[in-house]
Amino acid sequence: MRLTKTAADAATFAGGTDYRWDDALPCFGLRIYPSGRKAFVVSYRYQRRKKIKVLGRYGVLTVDQARRRAREVLAEVTLGHEPSTSRNEASDALPTFADLAERYLRDHAIPKKKPKSAAEDKRMLEATILPAFGTIAAEALSRDDISRLHSSLGATPYKANRVLALLRKACNLAEAWGWRPDGSNPCRHVQPFKEKSRERFLSAEELGRLGVVLNEAEESEVESPVALAAIRLLLLTGCRKSEILSLRWEEVDLERQVLFLPDSKTGAKVVPLGRAAVDVLEHQRIVQGNPYVFPGRGGKGHLIGLQKIWERIRESAELPDVRLHDLRHSFASAGAGVGMGLPIIGKILGHADPGTTARYAHLATDPLVQAADQISKKLAAGLGEIPSPLE
Repeated sequence: MRLTKTAADAATFAGGTDYRWDDALPCFGLRIYPSGRKAFVVSYRYQRRKKIKVLGRYGVLTVDQARRRAREVLAEVTLGHEPSTSRNEASDALPTFADLAERYLRDHAIPKKKPKSAAEDKRMLEATILPAFGTIAAEALSRDDISRLHSSLGATPYKANRVLALLRKACNLAEAWGWRPDGSNPCRHVQPFKEKSRERFLSAEELGRLGVVLNEAEESEVESPVALAAIRLLLLTGCRKSEILSLRWEEVDLERQVLFLPDSKTGAKVVPLGRAAVDVLEHQRIVQGNPYVFPGRGGKGHLIGLQKIWERIRESAELPDVRLHDLRHSFASAGAGVGMGLPIIGKILGHADPGTTARYAHLATDPLVQAADQISKKLAAGLGEIPSPLE
């Protein structure tokens, strides 16, 4: 087609990497991005490699101005010079990382991730990533850019690695959407920091202190009985806090002793219930018109604010460093402590990756030693008395 203002105005994104080339000057064209932004480009060969240079954004340059620039570029190539493109030029012409972030949230995070995860992605983008990369063209973001930001967050390795993971996903999507060339993800070869795993388990003595405090709080009625029951169920099932607080009566089958969770972190899962967990649920009062097992204040919605209650409970039990999530770890450690196999523990906890359960492998040492002791005792009995060593 003849590239004119009328043709450029009418052009809309048709999918993939969308170029419209000029019939009068075939190396000159218009690139249309999924966002609707348009940029003039010129295609040329330099040292036997085909390259495309962005000339400027449509609307900033007219068609005639861009065509003249294209001819200048082609003249440089004919003289054996490679035209240069400044980073600012690219940023002016191409979708920025801020545009990519907006589409990432709209087309990926919000429709495909859980609300809490999507909200965390939005927070990381706004607080950390956009201040660094917002004005840079998504296509121009480099490995050096990524490395510098990741290194600057080295004091908080967990945060740094979450930021890196988000950037990696966003840049993968940028390739799928035609905003970056295939195979150009700048996060490639940027190594995440080593993270120190935080695994805190309640010892028998600590568990006893927690039990005393929970009983006293129930008897004195200083804390919500609904909240105290929720804490007990967290420990007795190994479930995540969100799974328990949002638990509905329709998901509870006391006769079969299971919970049917349709939307856990790892998808739908069935949680088996021990007798103690069933007892907790049987003592929960059903609030008419409220579907939640642990209703909120006034019987409306589900319980919120459990963290503040837990902080008071753990302070009274002298467990200042124990998080609510550590009750889940304690459930797993108790399973390993009684000789339960890691596959069984992982199944109960709903781990999608066996490697997640493997962190508890060292806790199974005591049961193995006990088993070895029983076996050796039986064999030793058959051998008879072991003679004393000669002096």
